[in-house]
Amino acid sequence: MKDLIKRIIVDFIERDLPQIKDRSINIPLNSGKIISIVGARRTGKTFLLYLLINKLRAEIPSDRIVYFNFEDDRLFPPTLKTMDLFLQSYYELFPDNKLQHVYFFFDEIQLVDNWEKFIRRIYDNEKCSIFITGSSSKLLIKELSTALRGRSISYELFPLDFKEYLSFNDIEINIHSTKSVTKIINIFNKYVSSTSFPELINMEDELKQKSLREYLDLIIYKDIVERYGVSNIHLMKYLIRFLFSNSGNLISINKIYNELKSSGLNISRNSVYEYISYLEDSYIIFNVKLFTRNLREQFRNPSKYFTLDNGLKKLVSTSEDKGKLLESIVFMHLRRRSNNIYYYLSEQEIDFVLSEEKKLINVCYDLSSRATRIREINSFLNGLKKFKNYSALLLTNDEEGEEIVDGNVIKIMPVWKWILLQE
Repeated sequence: MKDLIKRIIVDFIERDLPQIKDRSINIPLNSGKIISIVGARRTGKTFLLYLLINKLRAEIPSDRIVYFNFEDDRLFPPTLKTMDLFLQSYYELFPDNKLQHVYFFFDEIQLVDNWEKFIRRIYDNEKCSIFITGSSSKLLIKELSTALRGRSISYELFPLDFKEYLSFNDIEINIHSTKSVTKIINIFNKYVSSTSFPELINMEDELKQKSLREYLDLIIYKDIVERYGVSNIHLMKYLIRFLFSNSGNLISINKIYNELKSSGLNISRNSVYEYISYLEDSYIIFNVKLFTRNLREQFRNPSKYFTLDNGLKKLVSTSEDKGKLLESIVFMHLRRRSNNIYYYLSEQEIDFVLSEEKKLINVCYDLSSRATRIREINSFLNGLKKFKNYSALLLTNDEEGEEIVDGNVIKIMPVWKWILLQE
């Protein structure tokens, strides 16, 4: 095994990495902390590591920068022993580096049981910087918050945001140029209706669809079925179809359970909750709860679930609801910045409540209908009675302006422009 590990180490050190486009996320190279990068599969975690490695290679010798991928089939199944052999092998290859500061990059580390014990040991005893990636939100919540408390900084990586999407399509951002704005709007329409996984954006549609299907199967079988020992695959696939098809709608778990029971399926309510939590853990759905200070009331009310990527959503949904697709884009942009996102419902629904920013946001694709416009304005007027000193933002596909009603200012802006103006 040592000979194999040494070959893997040396092969990587000698390998020329591709030049990677920058992502919006800013990862420090010398923070003194363990850096964890977490997100769904195929969001670009490995290539983000390559980007960091390329930056380091411009400054220090390549033999002080080591990358190790625990999905390498030659290591199957990876264990703590594998990790220890890695460390032994590296310093046998480069004994002089024992006195140097080295950089260790461990990809998909959640595949190794009790990996955090090894990471803590080398963090405490070796002269090194450590970067780890994983495809599970529990990497953020459980292991990092216990064994590595105070030693780590965590970052979440999602599919491309719109600024990144423009960069990957070599589109210059200049909202004061008619020519640039025309290109931006054209690309934005594609961004809303297609996928934003980095390696798929310029693929032919047929190949893109096949790749998305493989992504989804990989998440289902590798990240959920194998990891959690899921036995009822039919239930898991049903929940994926249901949640993806109803992305952005209010959904009651009790209602899902009752529908499943009435169709003759022998399942427990706990199984439904557990399976949905597995989907959340794998970063392919996200839960938006009712804004309330009463946790019992929050639990009793339905949630809104959003899908990670509109391309994945369209795999299983026949709906072409442009409003819901646009709302998903808005949610994912908000989610990249914060996890404190809620909805509110009294007489009418407020799509998003941002308590930290004191902002109410609604998303409406087309405001040309007077009835639609009145409905959206009244929604804000009702919401602003509850949320004092909050601002109101109505995001649309293409309209810009403002409405002033009873002294309340409601700003209206196209989603593409709102995203590009965000810091």
